Amino acid sequence: MNRSSKTAAAVLTAAGILAAGWVPAGPASAVDGAAPPPGERVLWGSVTIPPGRDGIVEASGLSSPDALGFGSSLTLTAPAGAEVTGVPLTAAGYRGEVAADGRTAVYTAVSAERPWQTGSFPFVLAVPADAEPGTRLAGCVLRLADAEGVARASGGCQVTVGLPSPVLSRPEPGVPLGYRPAAAGRAYPGAQVTVSDQDGNEVCTDTAGSDGSWSCAPGRDLPAGANRLQATASLNGVSASSEQIHITVGYPTSAPAVPPR
Repeated sequence: MNRSSKTAAAVLTAAGILAAGWVPAGPASAVDGAAPPPGERVLWGSVTIPPGRDGIVEASGLSSPDALGFGSSLTLTAPAGAEVTGVPLTAAGYRGEVAADGRTAVYTAVSAERPWQTGSFPFVLAVPADAEPGTRLAGCVLRLADAEGVARASGGCQVTVGLPSPVLSRPEPGVPLGYRPAAAGRAYPGAQVTVSDQDGNEVCTDTAGSDGSWSCAPGRDLPAGANRLQATASLNGVSASSEQIHITVGYPTSAPAVPPR
């Protein structure tokens, strides 16, 4: 089956990049809320993760005082309902650990070099399968501490429950099609599904049923020749797209048809 991704960004996990920044230890406006106002320097990040999937929140470009050396640590506390499942950094000079209950994970500096200056520090979060798309999971906290455990900076990350990518199973690629080929597939129940062509024009729409199935047919003839179709599902302010399928339009499947002018 000849399928291609619309963009190289269509991956299983999504990465949220934390802006470099410092505020005194204590409550930070980024925790549990929207992104901090421009110019306000706090530890901050965001990530969107579909239900039942993993995603990566990634801290990068942190600029720390010289005093933060050996034994200093960067800790992430998972938001309500989610768990930290991994600390995949393999760079020398850092040790990553995940708490047994999955509530927190920490990177600790294990060299005398000035840490947190370069590189990135990824934390893997798992969102429960029953999480509602479009909701934000509260309680994601970031904390940078010195070797004595005294907080030197704090902030938070916004974790949004996304949508699983819809599936576009019809029409089948490589099969000559009529000018109004029916589309069908599966998506998150209740999601609005829009099928678009290679130019971004809407082809047809439907709402996924309780079993996730959807189908629709164009209300107008598609242009003759090669084309690409893609389905996009939307629900509660979040969206996800299927892989594209390559089609060829202009071959009648039943009675002869006159090509559109």
